[in-house]
Amino acid sequence: MIAYILKIGASFMKKTKINKAHHHLGGKMVDFFGWDLPVQYSGLSSEHNSVRKTGGIFDVSHMGEIFVKGNSALDAVQYITSNNIGKLLPGKIVYTALPNERGCFVDDMLVYMISGNEYLLVVNAANLEKDFEWIVNKTKKFNVDVENKSNEYSQIAIQGPKAEELLSQFTNDKISDLKYYHFLNGKIGNIESMISRTGYTGEDGFEIYFKSDEKTASDLFIDLVESGSKFGIVPVGLGARDTLRLEAKMSLYGNDIDDSHTILEADLSWILKLKKGEFIGRDILLKQKQEGIKRKLVGFELIEKGVPRHGYKVFVKGEHYSEVTSGTYSPFLKKPIGLAYLPIENSNIGEKFKVEIRGKLIEAKIVKTPFYKREKL
Repeated sequence: MIAYILKIGASFMKKTKINKAHHHLGGKMVDFFGWDLPVQYSGLSSEHNSVRKTGGIFDVSHMGEIFVKGNSALDAVQYITSNNIGKLLPGKIVYTALPNERGCFVDDMLVYMISGNEYLLVVNAANLEKDFEWIVNKTKKFNVDVENKSNEYSQIAIQGPKAEELLSQFTNDKISDLKYYHFLNGKIGNIESMISRTGYTGEDGFEIYFKSDEKTASDLFIDLVESGSKFGIVPVGLGARDTLRLEAKMSLYGNDIDDSHTILEADLSWILKLKKGEFIGRDILLKQKQEGIKRKLVGFELIEKGVPRHGYKVFVKGEHYSEVTSGTYSPFLKKPIGLAYLPIENSNIGEKFKVEIRGKLIEAKIVKTPFYKREKL
């Protein structure tokens, strides 16, 4: 009976248009928030280190694409975000929070300015339906149309030192001139695409958005993988995507940021522009900034042997205070690292606390983040 239920459940999992390519390439598939996606191909550590040294190719088509269009598009997007969308120009991108009334996170997302009357919001797959409903409800007072076009798009990320070299073989567009957090409309092969210089790994790289059928999307992914092999570029699954973003201290919704921690507490003050005017959660965040936060997300390394994992208890001066929000053994840095919320008075670099691992309290030390930062040429 259990096997039957699992089989039936698996048949209802959502699949990206690149799904057949993963099976063709031998990806180990898992259920990721209802999506049938590869957790790894050759192995988490080898894929992780390939991205750091050469490059990796990711299917991120499960991400959500929400378009806000209309005469009041700028005002609407300004109102629902914490960063200053007003500073964007067509072809530029900004990372921002989608805050609630308490200054915490409905989600985090990228905002692409397509034109003065149109913006693309790229949100997390697990939050897509919730985010779409939130955005629709909170922008009713503006003259805009909000459309969820996630099912129309595929998205491939190419990340790593040789990402540009590989992608240049598939396009005649001048991607070498494309600056970080900028995008252009061009072609990858014969596919009309939006090419952005963004990523979730801490490396240089690109994310490609395009519309196509399943065969075209899978064929493009396989072609990229086959062409990338001569550069040492490999297909990469969800496992290495998570360890890569943690080394770069890129927050993960549901772990490091959520609806119970504010933007300031999450150490993301750089995406908070309180002077831009009214937006959801502004008054609470302004008050918190003036009064000071009482807790803060910090990065740490274990001093003793062990591996911190999400949910492990954190002890400060002998008292249980919080839990590890993200943690792993870093494949590239070769040491155990993690993130956790600590009292502001105990959040200075060099301070020590303890993490409970298998019933033992293991000593940890707060360190400067990001844990890894690529060398810029």
